[in-house]
Amino acid sequence: MSYKSLRAAAEDLERTGQLVRVKEEVDPDLEMAEVHRRIYDAGGPAILFERVKGSPFQALSNLYGTFERTEWLFRHSIEKVQKVIELKADPTRLLKNPLRYVSAPFTALTALPLKKRLGKAPIQYGTTTIDQLPLVKSWPMDGGAFVTLPQVLTLPPGTKEAMQSNIGMYRIQLSGNEYELNKEIGLHYQLHRGIGVHHTQYNASDEPFRCSVFIGGAPSHAFSAIMPLPEGLSELTFAGLLGGRRFRYLFEDDYFLSGDADFVITGTIRKGEKKPEGPFGDHLGYYSLEHDFPVMDVHKVHHRKDAIWHFSVVGRPPQEDSSFGHLIHQLVKLLTPQEFPGVKEINAVDAAGVHPLLIAIGSERYMPFRERRPEEILTQANRIIGSGQTSLAKYLIIAAEGDGPVSTHDIGGYFRHVLERIDWTRDLHFQTKTTIDTLDYSGTDWNAGSKVVMACCGPKLRALSTELSGDISLPAGFSNARLALPGIVGIEGPKFTGKESYAEAEQLATQLNTKDWEGIPLIVLCDDANFLAETLNNFLWVAFTRSNPSHDIYGVDSFTEFKHWGCRGPLIIDARIKPHHAPELVPDATVSQRVDRLFAKSGSLYGMS
Repeated sequence: MSYKSLRAAAEDLERTGQLVRVKEEVDPDLEMAEVHRRIYDAGGPAILFERVKGSPFQALSNLYGTFERTEWLFRHSIEKVQKVIELKADPTRLLKNPLRYVSAPFTALTALPLKKRLGKAPIQYGTTTIDQLPLVKSWPMDGGAFVTLPQVLTLPPGTKEAMQSNIGMYRIQLSGNEYELNKEIGLHYQLHRGIGVHHTQYNASDEPFRCSVFIGGAPSHAFSAIMPLPEGLSELTFAGLLGGRRFRYLFEDDYFLSGDADFVITGTIRKGEKKPEGPFGDHLGYYSLEHDFPVMDVHKVHHRKDAIWHFSVVGRPPQEDSSFGHLIHQLVKLLTPQEFPGVKEINAVDAAGVHPLLIAIGSERYMPFRERRPEEILTQANRIIGSGQTSLAKYLIIAAEGDGPVSTHDIGGYFRHVLERIDWTRDLHFQTKTTIDTLDYSGTDWNAGSKVVMACCGPKLRALSTELSGDISLPAGFSNARLALPGIVGIEGPKFTGKESYAEAEQLATQLNTKDWEGIPLIVLCDDANFLAETLNNFLWVAFTRSNPSHDIYGVDSFTEFKHWGCRGPLIIDARIKPHHAPELVPDATVSQRVDRLFAKSGSLYGMS
C-alpha cells in the first residue's frame, strides 16, 4: 500500500501493534530524546508523542527503529525500486534480462513528481512560527533545537524545473547560538553534498538563494533525501517510487513546496554570511563542535492540518538512522560490482560511525599463475576511496575473495579472516594530509586527517590467539591487557595529555617483544581495556573513531623501506582519547530520572524498557 501522509503511516503501524502513544506531556528539551533512546535500545515500536510541551503539534520518532519495521513500511515497493535503480545504472540489463526489467521503465514514469495548484495541496491549511514547533534537543551540550530528519530542497538559479532540484538531509538548527528565533535558522552541510554546488552557482548569480525544508510526509520522503542515487534519477522520483505515490508539489511566493510534507520551512540562504552552528550530539557518538555554517532567513513555516513533527535521535551507533544504511544496501546491493569493478561487497561499518571504517571484499583475477598477493585489490581500494561518499573513509580494509569463506556482514568473522592473513610488512598503504569526515575529530584539523588501506590476499599466515597467557609483561605505565577478539588485544596506557604522549605509544612498540605476541597481530592502546573487550561494537567504536592512521598507528619491530612503512610484529593503534577529540555523548542523569515516570506502572510506556 502507499501512504498519503506520515499520519497514515502512523495509523497503519498502530493497527498492527507497531506504534505506542505517549499520552503524558513530554518536554522536547532532552526528555523526548531520552524516551526515544530507551525505546530504541529495547527494540521497541514507533513513538507518537501526543502532548509536546510548548507546542500544539504532535511528534513521531523511531519510525525506522528496527530493520524489520523499515522493510515492512516499504514492503510493496522495495522490489520495484530495486529494478528501476539497477536499470537506471545500467540500461543494458534490460537486454540481458528482459523478464526482470520489462516493467521498470513504466514504473519510473508513473513515479514522476506531480505539480499541483495552490488550492489542491494539504499545505494550504496553515502557517506557524519556529517557536511553536517541537524544539527537540537531544543531548545536554547541544547548541539548541535541531531538525534531525529534514529534506532540504534547492534548485539551480534560473529554473523551477522540479527534476533539476537537489534534496539532501542536512541538519537544521532552529534555536540557540546567535540565531534570532523565528527569523533565522542554521544549515549544516558538508563535503560532497549537492546543495554546495547550488550555493556556488548562486554566489555567481544575482538571484536570491531560495531554499525549502520539508519535515514529515510519507516515510519514503526522508529516505529520498539520504539515498545515493544513480545520476539522472531525481530524489523526487525516488520518493514516488519507494512510496508508491507520486511526489506532489507546488510553488508559492517562488518557493517550492511539498504537497505532502507535514511542515515546510521556506527561506533564503545568505550567500556571503555564516553563523556559528552546533555543538550537536552526532552519529559517531561524540559531539560535532561549533563551527560557522550557512544561515537562512525564514520566510514562512507551513504545516498540514493534522501535522506530525517527525524526528530522530542520533548518537553512538547503532541508532535509528542505521536503518537507512540497511535499506540502502537492500536497494543497491547488485550495483556494487558496477560502481566498483571487481568489488564484491562493501560495508560501511555502522558501529564504527560509518565513514571511519569501510570493509570490503575484492577480487584478484589477473595473475592466477603466480603467488597470490594484493595487486588488483589495491586498484579497487583506490577506486573506493576516490569516489563520492566512500572517499571520506579513514580505514579501508579489503580482502580478496577466494582465500576462504568471508563476508563483510559477519564483522567478527571478517576480522578473523583478515588478521589470519594480513602481512604488516607489505599490506599497509597510507594517505596523509587528506580529507576525512567533517564529524570525525580524530584528525589534525577540521575535515583533515589521513587514511590507510589494509589490503589482504593470500593463504593463512597465523593462528589467532583466543586467550592470553598469565605472564604478559608490559612496560611501566601500561596495564590490563585484555583479549577483545581472537588476535586482538586491548592495553591501557597513560592518559594522553599532549604531543609528548605520542612518544608513549612509540615506547610501547619498541619495548614489546615480537615472540611474546605470536597469534596477536593487532593491539589497541586505549583508556579502558575492559570496555574495549566487552563487545565487538565497543572494539569497533573505540579503535576506529579515536585514531588518525598517520599519527596513531605504530608497530612492533617497525621499519621504513624507502617510502614504505611496515612492521614485523603486531600493529598498534593508539585509540586513547586525545585533547583535540570531541566530547563523548553522555545523557543527563536528572532528565533520565524525570523520564522514569513514563515507564512506571501508571505510565504510557510501562514494560517497554
